[in-house]
Formats: sequence, C-alpha cells, structure tokens
Amino acid sequence: MAGDPHATLARAGGAIDLMSRKTEVFVSVDVETAGPIPGEYSLLSIGACVVDDPAKTFSCELKPINRNADPKALEVSGLTLDELAKNGLEPAEAMRAFAQWLDALIGKDGSVVFVGLNAPFDWSFVNYYFHRFTGGNPFGFTALDIKALFMGATGCAWVDTRSSKMAERLSPRLKGDHQALHDAQYQAELFRLIRDKLIKKR
Repeated sequence: MAGDPHATLARAGGAIDLMSRKTEVFVSVDVETAGPIPGEYSLLSIGACVVDDPAKTFSCELKPINRNADPKALEVSGLTLDELAKNGLEPAEAMRAFAQWLDALIGKDGSVVFVGLNAPFDWSFVNYYFHRFTGGNPFGFTALDIKALFMGATGCAWVDTRSSKMAERLSPRLKGDHQALHDAQYQAELFRLIRDKLIKKR
C-alpha cells in the first residue's frame, strides 16, 4: 500500500543499510611456517594479493621467534631458520608493513576480508602475529575458507576440497608451488573461478 508507514520505514532502513555498508576488499593470504601452531613455531613468510586485482601484492620473510621447527615444514617451503635469522624482517616490522599495506587498500570506508585455502591454518598464524606484535588484527576474527566455499558450491565431500581436485574442475592458469606470494595468487584465481563458474551461474 502506497501510504503504508511500515513499508516506508522498511525502504528507508534498506537505503540506510546500503549507505552504511563498508566496501569489502577480499585479500588472498598464504603463509609458510616452521610448524603447525603459532607461538610454538615461527611464521616464516607471508604472501598476499587482492583477489580481484592480483597484481596488488604484499610479501615478506620474517626472522624466526625461536629455533623450533618441523623438518617437513621447512622441506616443503625450502626456507631455513639460519637464512631467515640473517635476512628476514623483525616480526614487528613485518606485521606493521602488512597492516599498512592492508590499510592502503581500503582507506576509511572499507574492510578487508581474509581469504585462504585452508584458511584456519593461515589465519591462525597471521592473527597471532598481528596481536602479538601490533596489538590487533586488521582482518578481525573471521576468515573465508576457499575449501568450504568450494564444498558449498559443488556439494562435494570434504576430502574432495583439495586444491588438486579444485584444479581438475576449474582449470586454473596458475599452480601452487609453496612460495607464499605465488600460492596467494593461485588461491585468488581459484576463488574467482569458484565464484564466477559455480556460484554466479546458479
């Protein structure tokens, strides 16, 4: 009904909601670490890119916070604690630089969304390091997991959310190689393909 005050309020509320909603910038993040959990093991490298503009990147290598290491984790990344102790950034410096890069993406009117492939692992290290060395995490307390997104989009079993299974279905141009920035860009491509090929076509 044209004169219905409830309808008028609902329309106004919707307009206010749209006006107040922050711009979301999806950022693909990958990390290489010395082991399975933050605090006990060091964050060794960070790679990040904007999902819809993967040429916008951030990457760094960090000095280890201790000598704890799982040899298999180091073998996968090819990084060494000795080399990083010499040439890596101090963790506080690295996390401040990462925060500044994220802040430059959004200015005053946006928010960043952490996107990862097995996001709980990568986010846990990034979250720990942000809180320990800068006092807060620009991504907040949530992350978007590409594995879960793929499962939801396809209805597949959890075991079939491996990146190799995604690649079979999506045919990405890039490949992962356990170099943090390369993997972040690969993940970003997988995210875009899931969104554009599987979700938008529903």
